Amino acid sequence: MPPLAQRNLFHDKVRLAVTLTGIVFSVVLIVVQLGLFFGFTTATSNLIDHSGADLWITSKNVPYVEQGVAFSERKLNQARSIPGVADAQKIIAHWTQWKRHDGGEESVQVVGINVDDPLEQPWNLVEGRAEDLKSPDAVILDELYKQKLGVTRVGEVFEIGRHRARVVGFTRGIRSFTTSPYVFTSFKNAQDYTAVREDQTLFILVKVAKGSQVEQVRCDLLAHLTDVEVYKTAEFSRMTTLYWMFTTGAGVAVLIAAALGLVVGFVVVAQTIYATTMDHLQEFGTLKAMGAPNSYVYKVIMKQAAISAVIGYVLGMIVSVFVVQASQKGGAAILMPLPMAVGMFFVTLAMCIGAALVSINKVTRIDPAMVFRG
Repeated sequence: MPPLAQRNLFHDKVRLAVTLTGIVFSVVLIVVQLGLFFGFTTATSNLIDHSGADLWITSKNVPYVEQGVAFSERKLNQARSIPGVADAQKIIAHWTQWKRHDGGEESVQVVGINVDDPLEQPWNLVEGRAEDLKSPDAVILDELYKQKLGVTRVGEVFEIGRHRARVVGFTRGIRSFTTSPYVFTSFKNAQDYTAVREDQTLFILVKVAKGSQVEQVRCDLLAHLTDVEVYKTAEFSRMTTLYWMFTTGAGVAVLIAAALGLVVGFVVVAQTIYATTMDHLQEFGTLKAMGAPNSYVYKVIMKQAAISAVIGYVLGMIVSVFVVQASQKGGAAILMPLPMAVGMFFVTLAMCIGAALVSINKVTRIDPAMVFRG
């Protein structure tokens, strides 16, 4: 015969379904909110994290990558002369306007690179090649923004900053945190599109030679280059993420929503588990009348909560996987890294155990004599 906890839990199928629905709802709600937060943080620093560089050279007091300020590209040769620098390339990342065929305009962020160098190459290409950017006026953008920019196929011609731009390829999954899609092109094209002077750049990316210390090369660059900042890639990525997620308030709003999801989930689960316990109050009174200690009753309730947590977690994660996959086609991606998925199990378990504690308080005060009353 199954233990008492399982029999109590599975005796009333409708009540069990209501309990599991509450848990699944809570799990999916929390996953969506936390997944949005992780998706947003990834999008804010996409360009930096995939650059392949060890160091970023910027103008003074540049707080994040979208706020680059032009400086003399002569500093590129100075950077290349520093011992320990294996590679250094100038790039542009700057906002400008994209003109659609219907006459409308959209803001885009042009990323100008040295096509022959691996630093800051477009990634996740699904059509075309990075080498295609060597052709005149060539650009590559993400397929996610086709409709936004009015693009239907490779080969179409548009205008960026009043200059001709021809689409030669598409990437997949390169989202921008802002509403401005990334558009990759050659450095020369980017200067035309963004009106950056020929003798200027917005950033210099540095690859440190094997065997050299990144911090030492950073200090040497700061000592030899004037009016610039030199950031480690992880540091610049963190600065950009912190700016967009917390200075603008966007990240705080998502975290608050996730916290509210946890509160709502706890309330829903507490109510359903409490109702289940109340339905079996007579049975618990019988146990106490037969001499069962409170610890045994507590164990039964906790076991019911744990079983509910496991089943609800599994069902909730199945639903969450479909939600996460569906979000990949939208502007806001929901990410669910493995540590978060594992952590959600313990959150769900804690939520259900915590909800069970509410029920335990009621069971503690049961009078065993109630069993013998009419």
